Amino acid sequence: MIYATDYPGAEKLRERRNHTISIMSEAAAANGSPSPAPTPEVPATELAQLALEDEPKVSVADQFKAFSKFGDSKSDGKLITLSQSDKWMKQAKVIDKKITTTDTGIHFKKFKAMKISLSDYNKFLDDLAKTKKVELSEIKQKLAVCGAPGVVSVSAGKAAAAVDRLTDTSKYTGSHKERFDASGKGKGIAGRRNVVDGSGYVSGYQHKDTYDNAH
Repeated sequence: MIYATDYPGAEKLRERRNHTISIMSEAAAANGSPSPAPTPEVPATELAQLALEDEPKVSVADQFKAFSKFGDSKSDGKLITLSQSDKWMKQAKVIDKKITTTDTGIHFKKFKAMKISLSDYNKFLDDLAKTKKVELSEIKQKLAVCGAPGVVSVSAGKAAAAVDRLTDTSKYTGSHKERFDASGKGKGIAGRRNVVDGSGYVSGYQHKDTYDNAH
């Protein structure tokens, strides 16, 4: 069995166990009973579970406050706009093929306000979930665990587009173009060096080895 001695939360779990053992030992001594056997080192799986339990949970309310301030330095985190909500939902992958920005716009505008409170936002989510036949708990779970407001997904998209552009051999020119065949496969050394052709044919001749020797 693998044990973790430095896992986050390990010290806290040891303290709990040692405290329990200490109490049991004192009770045993008072009754004249033998002390309990020492407890073995804490398994890594148990420590991992403790770390997860001790990790602070982020709620929809916390995320609401964070995203309502996103892009608005004057916001106090009590009201959120449709634009901020859409950014939040996109980051949380709530907006997808089933739920679109058209849907969120229709339901948000029912409140007839540019910004709505957390209480109204919960009503907005409930209405949206019922209309689109999606579990409300699933939407809230995604909104809670999507991470802090940011442009991570946008940056990733731009990076992917840049990689695609730089690796598209059909757009290469000059000497770089000569390093790949029509399918985009690299030619290896032949594409990097000017290999001398001693066949006697003029460079660029397209009908090599097609002449009938019988003539």
